[in-house]
Amino acid sequence: MDPTSESLRVRRLRCPTVPCLLCLCPALLLLEQQILLGALALLCCALQLTQARALILASTGLGSVKDLRWALQLYRRLPLNAFSRLWGRCHQLPLPLFARSPAYRLYSKLCNCNLDEADFNDLREFRNLSEFFRRSLKPEVRPICPAARIVSPADGTVLHFGRVASGHVEQVKGVTYTLQGFLGPDPLGDNGSSECSTSPMERKLQDSEYHDHLKQNPENELYHCVIYLSPGDYHRFHSSVDWTVHKRRHFPGHLLSVAPRIAGMIRGLFCINERAVYMGSWRHGFFSYTAVGATNVGSISVFKDEELRTNRGGAGFQDRIFPEGSFVAGKGELFGEFNLGSTVVLLFEAPKSYRFSLRTGQKILVGQSLGTE
Repeated sequence: MDPTSESLRVRRLRCPTVPCLLCLCPALLLLEQQILLGALALLCCALQLTQARALILASTGLGSVKDLRWALQLYRRLPLNAFSRLWGRCHQLPLPLFARSPAYRLYSKLCNCNLDEADFNDLREFRNLSEFFRRSLKPEVRPICPAARIVSPADGTVLHFGRVASGHVEQVKGVTYTLQGFLGPDPLGDNGSSECSTSPMERKLQDSEYHDHLKQNPENELYHCVIYLSPGDYHRFHSSVDWTVHKRRHFPGHLLSVAPRIAGMIRGLFCINERAVYMGSWRHGFFSYTAVGATNVGSISVFKDEELRTNRGGAGFQDRIFPEGSFVAGKGELFGEFNLGSTVVLLFEAPKSYRFSLRTGQKILVGQSLGTE
């Protein structure tokens, strides 16, 4: 072999033109992010198309009842839990430093986020989308109404509110669900299923008895208030009253959208979706505070309940009993956070004189009064 050719071959081996594996690592990580984001975009398109079809059929009347039912059944069969886990993984991916500020500002513009209220020095402090979504606010921008017994737990839109009638709660106007389906068959029980197989007549009586069983004072009434958090809202939620939490009941379930239009079409939506129900007592008796999961919101965190794990699958429900006095929440105190936006449902006992000072569809902020006694 020609010595010159051999020398040239050795030099080529020692100085390869193909990048080494170490040099490829950043490119591989970027490729993984692009694949994940691409898959997420495809799933998001499918989800939005299905939602859009259902909404168009419902709002225009162009489709038959059969078409609407088909669209809703298809929507419910989408792998939304897996989709939400994928979304959560994408949220955890670190963004390049140079891309953080423009990305967060674009999102804020599209979703009407008020960055002036957020407690930060530089947008680049948020390493990923998840940290940005769960950003805290400056303390002074959400004063807690001192005169109100019950204040709003979150920034959001009032979806519905009112008195609970015979164990039935209005999801939106004309669409109801039962207390038992939402809280479980017996708030004092330790395990079981939220399903009920009794006849309609037996169920009506049982719902009424269940309603009365929750009240600690027979002279009081049960009330409810539902607040929807959109993707652009502040994603943390706070305690509405001074109360003691006795139990947490976690229902694994679906992660359907809780947007108002969807809530108006799917009966018992809040009984279908995954939710963490916190039950206890306040000055007037029974009080429950429920964080409801939704599409892209498989992650629900409650700061004094580190054992809570959501979007893990399962059936029935799991209870956790808190030792007496171990979980006390003050009015306005930070309670937990969603990963994107969802719904908080309050169910509480109060005197018959209690009156809400709300209107359906209004925007409300943390700490604002819900009503008067």
